[in-house]
Amino acid sequence: MILITNDDGIQAKGLSILRKAVQDLDEVWVFAPDRERSAMSHSFTMHRPIYIERVEERVYVTDGTPTDCVLYPVRGILPEKPKLVLSGINHGANLGEDVTYSGTVAAAFEGMILGIPSVAFSMVGREIRNEETARIYAKKIAAKVLREGLPHGILLNVNIPDIPPEEVKGIKITRLGKRVYRDTVIEKIGKDGKRYYILGGEPPSWIPEDGTDFSAIEEGYISITPLHLNLTDFPTIEKLKRWEQEIEGL
Repeated sequence: MILITNDDGIQAKGLSILRKAVQDLDEVWVFAPDRERSAMSHSFTMHRPIYIERVEERVYVTDGTPTDCVLYPVRGILPEKPKLVLSGINHGANLGEDVTYSGTVAAAFEGMILGIPSVAFSMVGREIRNEETARIYAKKIAAKVLREGLPHGILLNVNIPDIPPEEVKGIKITRLGKRVYRDTVIEKIGKDGKRYYILGGEPPSWIPEDGTDFSAIEEGYISITPLHLNLTDFPTIEKLKRWEQEIEGL
């Protein structure tokens, strides 16, 4: 069984492409948000019930978050634990620091936390013009993970350039690159006289470095970045050991 979700909503083109891409690999179940839930990161619903509606066989829609779309099915709605969780295909890249905001990546993180091999798919560009490229590589990568699994505590973050299949140069295993954000807070006055604020400014860019997800996409490759949730900086633990006594003495 394969569980598919996304953060762009049940009607998203990328979700349909992903579902069709893997439908002959195993039985596919879909749990997706009822509308776009982008940039929700790893939030899940705690203080209210969520509503889940069956829209067709093995396809469900919910007013919950992308994380809910994995947590609830696996914990009690699916007839068995999935062999694979796939999230996407996101309309737009999830590169560098984007992964910390992404609902697409968060859903894959939830699958990983629940002990299921999980992959987040994103396509660079909002339109997904080259559906065949997305379909070919989503199927290839999903099939590989189904056969071989993933190391414990690891998920894959996959970004696909929106170019024809014949222009894809190959696959690169990458590390996260570094975004350069140029956000500006803009203050406005509403009709009721109250101030409100929005983010504006130039689109973000990135620092060019070999071996990163940004560089792979720029060069026409599929980027696959293994991610984990252990954010501990182990070298700094040793450097700060002396603080254990020093802070006590302050």
